[in-house]
Amino acid sequence: MSNKISPISRIYMALIFLFLYAPIAVMIVFSFNSGSSTYIMEGFSLHWWEEMFKDAAAMQSLKNTVVLALATAACSTVLGIMASVGLFLSKNKIYRRSMMSVTNIPMMNPEIVTGISMMLLFVFAGALVHKSEVLGFSTLLIAHITFCLPYVILNVIPKLRQFDMNVYEAAVDLGCKPFKAFMKVVMPDIMSGIITGCVMSFTLSLDDFIISYFTNGPSFQTLPIYIFSLTKKRVKPDMFALSALMFLAILALLVIMNVAQARAERREAKK
Repeated sequence: MSNKISPISRIYMALIFLFLYAPIAVMIVFSFNSGSSTYIMEGFSLHWWEEMFKDAAAMQSLKNTVVLALATAACSTVLGIMASVGLFLSKNKIYRRSMMSVTNIPMMNPEIVTGISMMLLFVFAGALVHKSEVLGFSTLLIAHITFCLPYVILNVIPKLRQFDMNVYEAAVDLGCKPFKAFMKVVMPDIMSGIITGCVMSFTLSLDDFIISYFTNGPSFQTLPIYIFSLTKKRVKPDMFALSALMFLAILALLVIMNVAQARAERREAKK
């Protein structure tokens, strides 16, 4: 049976990629427009990129977004490793399956439902402690960890299942303490899953809008929310530059993640 791709299939795939990425390409091109038009290309210029970097509010929102994404990735990765190990070592199959089902809920649940429910939870908790302005960085961090944590767990658990636990038990039998044995023996073997989950948490937190919209406060604004606020006014190419910056950052992270995964798979194949 021939594996040759037919011309119709190639055209079909090309149309799909054109439909997906043509709007992004147009946005990036118009971010270099010398004029203020968002539909007529008047010339090539870096004016709007310079205006973006001069915008103090945009730069502060960018800083807030990066800090939040780094904190979310770090917390989600640590909690995800602990949860994965706990679920993997659990002897109760019913408990393990039920916990895995609960883990999938934040991914399957519509983001607007998650955002509204978490906002109500934070406001209710603030009312219990008589605090009016409860929404801010801490609520955003908790909300982002909530929907990023399942991705770490689902990337780490398959690696744990592939690991030979006899190696860990042998290290413990030879006098190595359990935590040290885990760090020296288990951790290197599941590192590819950890890196994948960490990068996914970072990228998901970086570009999240819906959940952030409902759980952020006036004291802490992320870049997607700032871009959304610009759409209420006359759209200028500096917003295109902001959006292009986010797209390019996420694209770079995905490329790095794919390269790291490919190298890890080659190392495993050599072993």
